[in-house]
Amino acid sequence: MATILELREKRAKAWEATKAFLDTHRTEKGTLTAEDDASYSRMEQDITDLGKEINRLERQEALDAELKLPVSKPLTERPDANKQDTKTSRAADAYKSAFWTQTRSKDGVTLPEIRNALQIGVDSEGGYLCPDEFEHTLIQALKADNIVREHAHVFTTSSGSHKIPVVTSKGTASWVDEEGAIPESDDVFGQQLIGAHKVATLIKVSEELLNDSAFDLESYFTTEFARRIGDKEEDAFLNGNGTGKPTGILDATSGAPVGVTAAGATAITADEIITLYYSLGAPYRKNAIWVLSDATIAVIRKLKDGNGQYLWQPALHEGQFDTLLGKKIFTSPYMPTMAAGNKSVLFGDLQFYWIGDRQGVTFRRLNERYAETGQVGFLASKRVDGKLILPEAIKVLQQHA
Repeated sequence: MATILELREKRAKAWEATKAFLDTHRTEKGTLTAEDDASYSRMEQDITDLGKEINRLERQEALDAELKLPVSKPLTERPDANKQDTKTSRAADAYKSAFWTQTRSKDGVTLPEIRNALQIGVDSEGGYLCPDEFEHTLIQALKADNIVREHAHVFTTSSGSHKIPVVTSKGTASWVDEEGAIPESDDVFGQQLIGAHKVATLIKVSEELLNDSAFDLESYFTTEFARRIGDKEEDAFLNGNGTGKPTGILDATSGAPVGVTAAGATAITADEIITLYYSLGAPYRKNAIWVLSDATIAVIRKLKDGNGQYLWQPALHEGQFDTLLGKKIFTSPYMPTMAAGNKSVLFGDLQFYWIGDRQGVTFRRLNERYAETGQVGFLASKRVDGKLILPEAIKVLQQHA
């Protein structure tokens, strides 16, 4: 019987031959004749059959290894239970090791000692929760590429929703006469509910890369998952409508109020920028930042005040920020451009936008779905919500409709 390695080599050669056949048998129209199409289909089927046989042999190999484990002594505790590990739960070294061993394993077959280590991180949807260290790295990567997350108030919750008390009306003091009655003036409290919306993405990795120990799988997953999920988050934190996704800062009903409506549909004046600046309350201007698209900044950079001075000022040293009226400028590809009715300029303190991360990034391996193409799917998902808790802390400029 052929070995797994021999079958893999045979499948690789068959695939190269199949591609060569396709390249050399296309007609002038770029298609195959009926006869050539039948031949190509048979070649594809041979590759599929070889893949199935490889999978069967790998499962057999894993089962053989499991059945050879000693059975004369019952397991009374989890393996490695006597080893000293100052970390617990998903922060444990044993969990991290088991997680990445499972990720690279052939066909996702889990040996008992790995299964036991991963029990503490089983997710309700069937996947495994990422090790704490990997999850923190992923969240940090999201923060680095996400303007809103970087400046917002971010907290982690273990439940699906989080109630936040908010003062909707503040009490006041009064002048009273001697021995006069002091009028009551209480703060009025409301509540904002931070829920949990699911964002997910799928990555396919070839079996050859999984078997290549030199390939930094952890780094690749961190970078790619962070880019994909970070892009979706940034868009939702700005433009989300609260239905199946976070409520964005620019939302028409629960987002930031309009501080200035521009006179033009596709233009902005220096006076309008200055008016927007002072439309924001003084307490919020202290930590306020500007968020715009690149196209809008290209216009803002040309604006001058009444003395001929540019409103925009470049950073003087590396690592510093460009400023507009003395406040930092940040760009986001998800900020609307200058078009009729668009909210093209955002100015305010983003700490009053709250982001609730549901604890745990779920990670699942899909073994059979892409087996015919020699690939393994990896699905990562997280639950998150965002909402502007105090709308008056941010103002926007809206183009004329």
